[in-house]
Amino acid sequence: MAQLSPLVRPLGTDAPPTCDVPHFAPVRVRSGKLPLRRLLRHRRRALAAGLAVTAAALVAAGPRHAGRARELPTAASPPSAAASVRERRAVEMVTAPVRIADGATVRLLQPGDRVDVVAADNAGAARVVAAGVRVTDVPDVGATETGALVVLSVPRSAAARLAGAGATSRLAVTLC
Repeated sequence: MAQLSPLVRPLGTDAPPTCDVPHFAPVRVRSGKLPLRRLLRHRRRALAAGLAVTAAALVAAGPRHAGRARELPTAASPPSAAASVRERRAVEMVTAPVRIADGATVRLLQPGDRVDVVAADNAGAARVVAAGVRVTDVPDVGATETGALVVLSVPRSAAARLAGAGATSRLAVTLC
């Protein structure tokens, strides 16, 4: 038989000594009916929790545009050229001088006020031409028979509507 080297020990002698295991209470498994009973007792809570989960899922899904999924930018990828084209462009604001039929109304206005511009035709029909536009200036040229001048900051599309309405009907303003 081969001689064992002094560093090799026989099997089982290199294990640590045993220790006592503390006593644990027995684990009791309840039946699956108890959570169902609790859920039936607290229906309002269950309904509220279900609505909260549904709302969270809808918010996480986000809006969909024309069947396309929302693209989220990642730190690893820079925004693409297509994403920059899809960004909402700022509305270009222009200043538009507008003659208001009632000069006394214009004297009530100050720069910074928000007004709605209403066009009234000869038949008495009135329509709002520009809503919530900002007054930038009220020139002190005095009221005339044809009204008074006010300068408004409006989107470019509304400036065209204002010019057309000013040529064909009488304009009035209402403070917002």
